Amino acid sequence: MNIGNANGEDAIEALQAQAHIWRHAFNFVSFMSLKCALDLGILDIIHDHGKPMTITELVAALQMLNPAKACDIYRLMRILVHSDFFARQKLDTDAQEEGYVLTNSSRILLKNNPFCVTPTLKATMDPIITKPWSFLGTWFQNDDHTPFATAYGKTLWDYFTHDPQLKDLINDGLASDSQLVTSVLVDKCKGAFEGLDSLVDVGGGTGTTAKAIADTFPLMECTVFDLPNIVAGLQGSKNLKYVGGNMFEAFPTGDAILLKKVLHDWNDEGCLTILKRCKEAISSQDKVGPFRSSLKCHIRTLF
Repeated sequence: MNIGNANGEDAIEALQAQAHIWRHAFNFVSFMSLKCALDLGILDIIHDHGKPMTITELVAALQMLNPAKACDIYRLMRILVHSDFFARQKLDTDAQEEGYVLTNSSRILLKNNPFCVTPTLKATMDPIITKPWSFLGTWFQNDDHTPFATAYGKTLWDYFTHDPQLKDLINDGLASDSQLVTSVLVDKCKGAFEGLDSLVDVGGGTGTTAKAIADTFPLMECTVFDLPNIVAGLQGSKNLKYVGGNMFEAFPTGDAILLKKVLHDWNDEGCLTILKRCKEAISSQDKVGPFRSSLKCHIRTLF
């Protein structure tokens, strides 16, 4: 494309390039429209309706809606249909009028869905979490470890100490994110746990994953290891306990160490330190699923 030429094929290519830029620049519109639908309870309202719901029925069901803004619900729903969070369906085979129905993507956001990921979505949408992205350019030019530190002058973990509400929001998000993954883990990857008497879930948060493993393997001793302020007050069970500490220093021993969404938070040096602590903590029996080896440390991925 000749940038200086606004005629013919070059003009068409320039328009396509501009459209590509606008599409990415306004991606946040779909994201925030979904947040709005969650805030208004639209997903559960349509689900509870039990059949395709017309725009008139939807507006009537939104009891807290300002009447002057009722016409804008149609615009909101157009965005959400375009983004495949909802679909339009005829009320019956002979009718011309259409109503809104859920899609697979919106069903997993329903409150009564056991695999509901709405807490995860709300955590990622929180202004405190999105603000650091605005500092990405500055971060590349300084010595901070993360853009979060550039934005707030401290790590996310330190931020938790004076904002327990954010800590709870993030923990709830991580727990909901673990529900679906864990259900697949204990159903399809049981062989990875064969022969293990103990397991330590490092950075295990409130213990969603470890609880599922402990319930599936009642003879296995499971330990959730995380920061003291994360595990404080959490109650264990017969084969599940919580231990607080610093994973860069040492953590409880076990036949296996589980790291789920941990290493991506750290640079190479931090990851190496964590893996060294893993090697130190793995017991000398060398039990890794159905395998035995003379090696003292095994690193395996489940996904």
